[in-house]
Amino acid sequence: NISDWNQKEGRSVKKLFTVDDIMVSIVAALGYGFGETIARLSGWPEILCIAASLALGIALEGLTSRIIFSKAVQEKRENRVFAYTAIILVFLAAQYISVRWMGVSMAEYVQEEFLYVVGLPIIGFFVNLLIRSFRTWQIRKLYGDGSNGYVFDVTNEEIEEANRQNRPIVGKYDTSRAVKTRTGIFVGEKYKEIIYYLGIPYAKPPVGDLRWKAPEPLPASEAVFEAVNFGASAIQAEHPGVILKHHRQSEDCLSLNICVGSKKTEEKKPVLVAFHHGDFSYGGSADPLMIVNNHPEIVFVSFNYRLGIFGFIDFSEVPGGEDYPDAPNLGLLDQIAALRWIKENIEAFGGDPDRITVIGFESGAASICLLAASERARGLFRKALVLFGSPEMAYDTPKASRALAKSLLAETQTTTMEELSALSTETLKAANGKLWKSLSAPTCDGSLIPVDVYRAYQEGAASGIDFIIGISGDERHVIRSFVGGRNYEDYISAAAADMQSDPEGPSLDELREYTGTQPDSPAGLEKTAELVEQWTAQGIYYSAEKLSEGGSDVHLMYWNEKPLIEKLGSGTTDAASALLGNRDASLIYGNVMNADLSEILQTFLIKFMNGNDLELYPNEIRGVDAIYWKAFPKALIISDGKCLCDTIEDRLVQDPPDRTAARQEDSEKS
Repeated sequence: NISDWNQKEGRSVKKLFTVDDIMVSIVAALGYGFGETIARLSGWPEILCIAASLALGIALEGLTSRIIFSKAVQEKRENRVFAYTAIILVFLAAQYISVRWMGVSMAEYVQEEFLYVVGLPIIGFFVNLLIRSFRTWQIRKLYGDGSNGYVFDVTNEEIEEANRQNRPIVGKYDTSRAVKTRTGIFVGEKYKEIIYYLGIPYAKPPVGDLRWKAPEPLPASEAVFEAVNFGASAIQAEHPGVILKHHRQSEDCLSLNICVGSKKTEEKKPVLVAFHHGDFSYGGSADPLMIVNNHPEIVFVSFNYRLGIFGFIDFSEVPGGEDYPDAPNLGLLDQIAALRWIKENIEAFGGDPDRITVIGFESGAASICLLAASERARGLFRKALVLFGSPEMAYDTPKASRALAKSLLAETQTTTMEELSALSTETLKAANGKLWKSLSAPTCDGSLIPVDVYRAYQEGAASGIDFIIGISGDERHVIRSFVGGRNYEDYISAAAADMQSDPEGPSLDELREYTGTQPDSPAGLEKTAELVEQWTAQGIYYSAEKLSEGGSDVHLMYWNEKPLIEKLGSGTTDAASALLGNRDASLIYGNVMNADLSEILQTFLIKFMNGNDLELYPNEIRGVDAIYWKAFPKALIISDGKCLCDTIEDRLVQDPPDRTAARQEDSEKS
């Protein structure tokens, strides 16, 4: 069976052509040859001889391809051998008949077809190589050595177009692009084979009296609205490498986007909901990375949620703060509200509310990990793909969130919640930008989120959810590309401080010993960043371990692709664009997507969403060997454009203390 093909330690990579292609070409050659020869011997005109040749050749090529590349043939060696033997015997019989009765040799046709089969992929390879080289040249011209992080070549016209707003529709509208939901009728826009519904509100605007309050559901409505422009992004930190600094921001940001195939189908489609990245302080659904436009067989959703001082802040020690008990986790409550709206309305867009998969990157991944342990989010999704995030991002005590509230009071020269609530959006946005170093994450409050998420995992809190958990081997450079060189040092210093405050974290002396110098020197900063990255990776691995112990089906993915430009790194952006098949986003973020690798990962993503086994039989993707993605502790390792299933523990821990071992020891003592 398929596991027999995975006993070898080789890496799966797409080939230009295979033995299977050659076998198909032999049968096709016979079809072309017999079609032309029989027609010619029958006295047909030249044009009909050519038509007969093409008709029989193409027909036999299609039929043989379906047989040779079918699962029944490819899954077992003996079936492939039988098919190859049958083709050779057919060729020998055809050669004997053609030479004896028609006076022509089929070998000549086979030779021509072989050159065709081999030649076309080679030509295509070099064409793609030229296209890739041109795109690489464009990226290197824009980015140089990558020292300036992500830069975006956008025009004023593009910015103006992205900032247009949806309007109510009065009168006639295109009903073929309209979808009726409980909260209104939304008219989208068709592009190629996809209809986009953008900027749909999923909760009441959290403004005025609702600022720093839990999201409230929208009332039922029969009103008609445009859904052709993105909703405003959340108020956020505007780092140099964050593309949404060009997009309008507002407290009224609770909107979502839906992409669906334009062809109506009877069967409901699986739903993929994306949680954006951004360290809980920046990002949004208008990011080019948050688009899927090449999978009409699924329904794709992305959404915004509150960030920074609007989404994660604790006012419990501020006079009047008792009226804002949900403020520490408003961003998570927004996410739950979005998932509930999707669950209630997605069927109108052709989606299956019982087959919702969530995918998150960095802080979006951490959010999913937290919601998986929350009773209030139970049943809102069945499967989760989380890349480069874990509950660790919320394991700081409420102390940090309360300290942020005090800093906000000092920055705005206020003393009470009444005074804070009276401030303008512009004033709070300016304060948010100045306080980005102190911006906090969600809080494990014991109500919405268990105090000990890992223990909750171990006790089965997420047992009804299947997971793919991704770890990156080079995320620190991606973070630098987002926040910019000047902010990077502060970011790493803050992360190192959090790491040292962890009960299992290294002491300052251990940190100095690891860096070999002062942590705040240039060389020490890079070593500290390496340590932070390894520490983060161990936390993600620990999540996978506890989820698996609690009964969840867990698969690991280790992303270790080399970046096109080293200083830009290869992590969140590259893995996300490959998984979502988003070539344009890959270019924007300084890389040229490996199309073959992306096809493999997209296939796995669709299989995961559909509840199928994460395995590929040989040639399920033409030219790719079998891949059997084994469950945790094995991992699918993505490296050098190839895939290999193996363990990764040795890749996560080099010199720093082993937190996983320390936590295991602590757990056993408990």
